[in-house]
Amino acid sequence: MTPIKGEFFVLVSYSSKLLLSPAMKKTDFNYDLPSALIAQRPLPERSASRLLCMNSNTGQLADRQFTDFIELIHKDDLLVFNNTQVMPARLFGSKISGGKVEILIERIIDDRHAIAHVKASKSPKPGTLIKLDRGYCCEVQGRADDLFHLEFKNGDDVRRILGQIGHIPLPPYITRTDDETDLTRYQTVFAKEAGAVAAPTAGLHFDQAMMEAIQAKGVAMAFVTLHVGSGTFQPVRVENLDEHIMHKEYFALPPATAKAVKHARERGGRVVAIGTTAVRALESASKSGTLEPGFGDTDLFITPGYQFKSVDALLTNFHLPESTLLMLVAAFAGYQPIMDAYQHAIRQSYRFFSYGDAMFLSD
Repeated sequence: MTPIKGEFFVLVSYSSKLLLSPAMKKTDFNYDLPSALIAQRPLPERSASRLLCMNSNTGQLADRQFTDFIELIHKDDLLVFNNTQVMPARLFGSKISGGKVEILIERIIDDRHAIAHVKASKSPKPGTLIKLDRGYCCEVQGRADDLFHLEFKNGDDVRRILGQIGHIPLPPYITRTDDETDLTRYQTVFAKEAGAVAAPTAGLHFDQAMMEAIQAKGVAMAFVTLHVGSGTFQPVRVENLDEHIMHKEYFALPPATAKAVKHARERGGRVVAIGTTAVRALESASKSGTLEPGFGDTDLFITPGYQFKSVDALLTNFHLPESTLLMLVAAFAGYQPIMDAYQHAIRQSYRFFSYGDAMFLSD
């Protein structure tokens, strides 16, 4: 997202080593999920999902439909959406030697350069050429940890190349290949700022009719941008959470959204984050204790014990065991209530993960 001329932004980069709860371990967030409950495809209608409602004060649960969400929000509330747009970031190619290569673009640097995950039988060395479809090719320039620096050699813009031959990067737990349906359904109806490699999945439940119904009720809406990276699917590899290195993601919170939050507070409304990515953007911009417009990279890691500064209610999907997103949700509504709610969702056969059902956490 490019700063708007005439508006004030603060460049920020947040770390969060002091936000961890030392008593919590990775395995505290494990749970058993039948594979049949992992949604492999979206429902025919976006808003046809189920909605598990949880009172974040009492832990009380209620099974509802997502269309009931309109009844659960108040006229004075502010809904904050993440308007990131998923790039067709997965490319397939081969080395000159013939070995197959799979590329997942993590971030576009400029018209010809990107950093990416590269899967191959042998890790490609600097100077390796990778042939892609339609005569495109790229060269490995170097490596930094798990990521590779790539230069596209055809003189064409990286974004145009992705638009021509890229695939929607479905999460690893979706075991089928992407198809035409995913071009629209793994994208929110309000997506605007290209840069994500994974969808802000809570937003996938909203169709145009739902957005119009929110407007008709007089509920205010605002937008942040957080480009979801592939790190969102990376497992936490250490047992002690304070040793976990959180992946960085670009976010931007425009002045208009900061003003909308201020006005919601003044009228006594709630700030309702639509998804954990909206939470991370809002809380990253609230690092000083006051919400400020800004943009930059954030590696904010929210676990139980974190004190939320800008979010009062949360709409979210169900998250992977031992994931940083499950830890964030547990920080918001309480560890044991969330773990109990997940067991309830399993017993009631809710659909899990990106194309799954939703959960609303509010007072």
